[in-house]
Amino acid sequence: MRTLLLAALLTSDTLYAATPWQEDAAKQIPAFAEQLLGTVRQAIADGGPGAAVQACHALAPQIASEHSRQAWQIGRTSLKVRNPDNAPDAWERRVLHDFAAAAASGTPVAQLRHAEEVDGQYRYMQAIAVGEPCLACHGATIRTEVENAIDQYYPHDQARGYQLGELRGAFTLSRPIAQDTQ
Repeated sequence: MRTLLLAALLTSDTLYAATPWQEDAAKQIPAFAEQLLGTVRQAIADGGPGAAVQACHALAPQIASEHSRQAWQIGRTSLKVRNPDNAPDAWERRVLHDFAAAAASGTPVAQLRHAEEVDGQYRYMQAIAVGEPCLACHGATIRTEVENAIDQYYPHDQARGYQLGELRGAFTLSRPIAQDTQ
């Protein structure tokens, strides 16, 4: 009986310890997402959707780097990537497949999140739904100038043909677990 109680307490403490990390991970996403979206909107305003493709190519990696501060590393990934540098690792691919299955079963994309400890890292993913601004570059119908820009900057692009509300990919975050246990 005492062993069961001890096991329950350890499990409870482990789950409780992960909760602040999940909250902290989720808090990292809005500023990152808003800066990415703001960059795209500004590029569209300045030069049209083709300019937005160029801006994403030039600035999105820098924006991810700027938001990867303190312990967190932040980025985006998808099963259909535009930038091959954003290809999912094995863990991310598994989570993305789980997200896709959940979305196909009717779970709203905005509710899809997953957190897990993996190889000394706390990992967190939060799904990205295709929004209206995304369709100009990721939708089923893309203007020729935008297609030409995508082909120029992303010759191996797979990220086209989406519909509004579909699972586009996910924000992916990780941090070393050891930093918080010291």
